[in-house]
Amino acid sequence: MSHKSIIAVFGGSATQPGEPDYEAAVEAGSLLAKAGYQVATGGYAGIMEAAAIGARAAGGEAIGVTVPSVFPDRDGANSYISSEVRTASLTERIHELVSMSSASMALPGSIGTLTELVVAWNSAFVARFSNETAKPVVAVGETWTRLVAELSDVLETDPSIVSCHDTVADAVAHLVERLG
Repeated sequence: MSHKSIIAVFGGSATQPGEPDYEAAVEAGSLLAKAGYQVATGGYAGIMEAAAIGARAAGGEAIGVTVPSVFPDRDGANSYISSEVRTASLTERIHELVSMSSASMALPGSIGTLTELVVAWNSAFVARFSNETAKPVVAVGETWTRLVAELSDVLETDPSIVSCHDTVADAVAHLVERLG
């Protein structure tokens, strides 16, 4: 599978169908698939399921990167996942998602989503030290806009590495433009 055709989508597992964030994730998956990208998520419920639903409904593929040892009560990936990649730890899962993709998108979530966003951000930040091209990182929603600004200030890092957007449509348009 081509790394250039995969976008990692991060988001919380507690979001329910019908909630605005869930529906926005369905839209994100759909827009990404229509633009020719595969969607990779953590493979479980909530935002991850919603992005997979959107991708599959639009004729695309959805990869689920799961971690059975951490979530033994979950019987594999959600039913909308086209292919599952099983990892041994949360750290491995995040690394796999960031490394397999050509860009990352953070949708609403909690501490796990924050961790994924920060790993993608750090990977893009350090790419310059090895003369690599930084992979685009986008975040959707006011929470991420505030957190990226605050972390950038406190940690004295480059906030422009994470492109913050109010809507998934704007975030996807930004990724399509950046990735060509």
